[in-house]
Amino acid sequence: MSNIKLFESKKVRTHWDSKKEQWFFSVIDVVEILTDSTIPKRYWSDLKKKLQAVGSEAYEKIVRLKTQNLRDHMNEAELIFTALAELSTRQIAETEKAKGLQENAKAGKKGGAIAKNARLALEAKTGKRVVTGENFLPPSKEKKKLK
Repeated sequence: MSNIKLFESKKVRTHWDSKKEQWFFSVIDVVEILTDSTIPKRYWSDLKKKLQAVGSEAYEKIVRLKTQNLRDHMNEAELIFTALAELSTRQIAETEKAKGLQENAKAGKKGGAIAKNARLALEAKTGKRVVTGENFLPPSKEKKKLK
């Protein structure tokens, strides 16, 4: 089932996957609403490039994910520091009334720095790394392809 949902009176394309019992939303539509971008497709493309450049996919490579959700593989500390970064970024963006890619990127760096500093402080006190190469869940079995 595909649908159009409204968020703040703006259209968001959606899709319901009945097998997975999960909603999917158009990232482009969400980006347009959250950033007021006139060219959300380019905004999303540029953002993905920037995230790749700073190594946001380094973590996924460390835990060797292929088809599973990244958060399902995080340990308790990883989830907490991720949530801290997200919360900090959102509150900083709201406080600074950030609009557009550049202002939100600045808020993201500030929010990420808060979580990074907290993680480094914990690692210094415990002598243990928060992010490791170990998967929290066992890796999924690869599905055989039909010939």
